[in-house]
Amino acid sequence: MNHRPPYDAVLLVSFGGPEGPEQVMPFLQNVTRGRNVPEERLREVAEHYYRFGGVSPINQQCRRLLAAMRERMSARGLELPLYWGNRNWHPLLPDTVAQMTADGVRRALAFVTSAYSSYSSCRQYLEDLEQARQAVGEQAPRIDKIRPFYNHPRFVEVMALRTREALARLPRPPEEAATRVVFTAHSLPLSMARQCPYAEQLHQVCTWVAQAVPVEHWDLVYQSRSGPPQVPWLEPDVLDHLRRLPESGVQQVVLVPVGFVSDHMEVIYDLDVEAAELCQQLGLALARAATPGVHPVFVEMIVDLIEERVRGTPALAVAGSEPWPPECPPDCCPRPQRPGSQRPGPQRPGPQQEPPAGASGEQTPAD
Repeated sequence: MNHRPPYDAVLLVSFGGPEGPEQVMPFLQNVTRGRNVPEERLREVAEHYYRFGGVSPINQQCRRLLAAMRERMSARGLELPLYWGNRNWHPLLPDTVAQMTADGVRRALAFVTSAYSSYSSCRQYLEDLEQARQAVGEQAPRIDKIRPFYNHPRFVEVMALRTREALARLPRPPEEAATRVVFTAHSLPLSMARQCPYAEQLHQVCTWVAQAVPVEHWDLVYQSRSGPPQVPWLEPDVLDHLRRLPESGVQQVVLVPVGFVSDHMEVIYDLDVEAAELCQQLGLALARAATPGVHPVFVEMIVDLIEERVRGTPALAVAGSEPWPPECPPDCCPRPQRPGSQRPGPQRPGPQQEPPAGASGEQTPAD
């Protein structure tokens, strides 16, 4: 007998971002509500958005991903309606859940644009989904979150493909110049990182990707930290690391944003602006690998994950690892305990799923 739950919809969940200059400040105010971030700090962060016309790429990325998911789901016989809701900007999750309720959806699967396990990239989205359901009322559908997918074989495959593409864009063949592959991910406060497997998962993925490329010399670094400088975060910082590379004879660098699934504001500002400018000053040739985006391999992975829950197909994982369970353990990735009643404001923009969001800008670490 088939006891699998009768899912009748799929929900794409992301962070959200502004789509015009007039939306930038309201968006940042929404992200930082209740965190006592000074207005002048928000205006400073807003300038990063204005540099790109006040438009974050993340919403358009979600539209493209929805279209690609719809096509591949249909091709594999999964005729489920697709919805999209964001944590911090339109379409907002409560509005989307209200629409799902009106459409008669009773049980849905949520795909969150974050591959890893941490409070801000996993558990906080579970909280967001529950808050959206409560806002709608008792008729709201049950929504089950799809598992973290950092060790899905297709995720490793697409990151290896993106890395090879970037290596091919270097001005000199890697074997003819000292070349280093530098994987980047969103940093986390150590207080949060100690309570989750985020850093361990990242190191595993980097190891698997490096083996698949293959590449021998690589590093894992972090970007987009926020908060007061006296609070320790995961290190090394990508810019600090780049400054040290010429001392060891490195001439070419490939930056691989392994912690992110789309080219949102954090990626294009922190890497394509700040890191690129620094590499030019240092005389380092730079190629930045694309994120998974809507690559066919990544989209197929998403459909694999949907099939696991809808049809009960085997959960895939890289050889030697185990797939994350469908239901996160109750004590997994707890909310970090912060001293005092106020959350620290950021020092730079930030987290899938950019703005000063502690551990997330247009994403959560890894959104």
